[in-house]
Amino acid sequence: MQINTKQDHTAVVVVDIQADFTQAMQGSLAVGGADREYLDATETQTRRLKALGYPVYATQDWHPANHISFYSNHDNAKPYDVIEIEGRQQVLWPPHCIQDSPNARILMDESLFTAIVKKGMDPAFDSYSGFFDDGKKETGLADILKNAGIKKLIIYGLATDYCVRATVMDAIMLGFDVTLIKDLCRGVAPETTAAALEEMKAAGVDIC
Repeated sequence: MQINTKQDHTAVVVVDIQADFTQAMQGSLAVGGADREYLDATETQTRRLKALGYPVYATQDWHPANHISFYSNHDNAKPYDVIEIEGRQQVLWPPHCIQDSPNARILMDESLFTAIVKKGMDPAFDSYSGFFDDGKKETGLADILKNAGIKKLIIYGLATDYCVRATVMDAIMLGFDVTLIKDLCRGVAPETTAAALEEMKAAGVDIC
C-alpha cells in the first residue's frame, strides 16, 4: 500500500491494541495472531504514519468491573453465552480491559497519539465502536476528528470482526472516507472476519 505523503485531512485510528486482546500478553480475550510480531509491526507502521505527518488517534476499551458484558456479572452464565437485554443481543465475555488494570493498557508508546478515546465506560452498554456505545451514546471521537478537519481515516487494530468492523462502519455512516489496513488487523474467527471484510468492502471501504 502506498500512503500519500500529502496529509490531506487524513488521520489514523488505532483500535483497541490492548493487553487483554493479545496473545503476546496472555490476555483474557486474546485474539489469534495478536502476538509479539504483530505488536511490533503495528508500532512500526504507526510510527511511520506519524512521521509522514498523519495525526494518530487510539480507542481504548475501558470497562468498569460491573460491566454488563462480563459473564461473571450474571448468575449461572458462562463465557460467550448470548443473552437478550432490553431487546438487544449481548455476548457475555470474560472480564477484560477493566479500568486502571494493567491489562487495559495500550501496548504502544502513548506519545504517538494525539488523543486516546476511551469506550465502554457505561456499565449498562457494550461499546464495540470507537464512535458510539450500544446505547448510541457518543464517545467523543467524531467531534475530535471533525474539529480537526479530518475527512479520511486509516483504521487498523483489534479485532477485525468486532471493534474494528464497528468503528469502520460507524465512520462510513458519519461520512468519513475509510481505508482499512488488513495486515495490521487480527480477527477473532475466520468466518466472522471474512464476513466483516466483505461488509466493509460493500460499504465502500478501501481495504489494503
